[in-house]
Amino acid sequence: MAHAPMLAKGPHTRLAGVWARRPESAAELGAPVSTRIEELFDHCEAVAFCVPPAVQAEHAVRAARAGKALLLEKPLADTLEGARRVADAVAESGVASQMVLTLRYAQETRDFLARCAEIAPFGGHAVNVSGVLLGDHPFATPWRLRHGALLDVGPHVIDLLGAALGPVTGVRAHGHPLGWTGLLLEHEGGAVSEASLCMATAGDPPPSTVAVYGRTGGAVLPPVRGDAFPTVAEEFARTVRDGGGHPLDAAHGLRLQQVIAEAAAQLSS
Repeated sequence: MAHAPMLAKGPHTRLAGVWARRPESAAELGAPVSTRIEELFDHCEAVAFCVPPAVQAEHAVRAARAGKALLLEKPLADTLEGARRVADAVAESGVASQMVLTLRYAQETRDFLARCAEIAPFGGHAVNVSGVLLGDHPFATPWRLRHGALLDVGPHVIDLLGAALGPVTGVRAHGHPLGWTGLLLEHEGGAVSEASLCMATAGDPPPSTVAVYGRTGGAVLPPVRGDAFPTVAEEFARTVRDGGGHPLDAAHGLRLQQVIAEAAAQLSS
């Protein structure tokens, strides 16, 4: 629904082939279908992943070792160990990598972060609440039902607050990953932020929000209206041509996973 049309649309990328665990679904995307993932590696310069985190952690390592650039979904893996293996494989092979943290490619987000840089920010808060784990929602997938909001929407929220307030240096967590999760984040430079995450609330929850406050003003992320995927594809093509260097690379994904792992350990203690 997203990755294949984005890459097939061009003009910066071409969908060279597809591998999936269900070949009949892969065939619906209108590109050559590989029965083994190694066959896909033989026909492309880069591999885009749209699979559960544990599957990405396994196959991304194989793709990196095959010399393929990686377009990676969030989270990088289902465990910190898996995320570290991916980041290490990318570093050792020298391939380019880039994370699909979709909000970061939207113009509204970039304008918001530019505003944050102007206001000497010292604090912020974010709320991401939905009911997608309830009923037969298409996002109520096994890995989300197992890990909850922290692993699914957590990377988006932690990444945005880190981009606005400085890299996250510490986290305190309370609640439950399958219910309501609260995070208190400490940022490099002394800023502090709070985040509330939930994917299991019924009814009509309020829109997600991100707000940042500073010594000279405030900034609120407006609703993202545009399609960020063309920017994802264009920047990934440039990342591959340049051989890496994108700020949202696998190393960044590992840093996010470290915060998530620390928070998850506190929730389970």
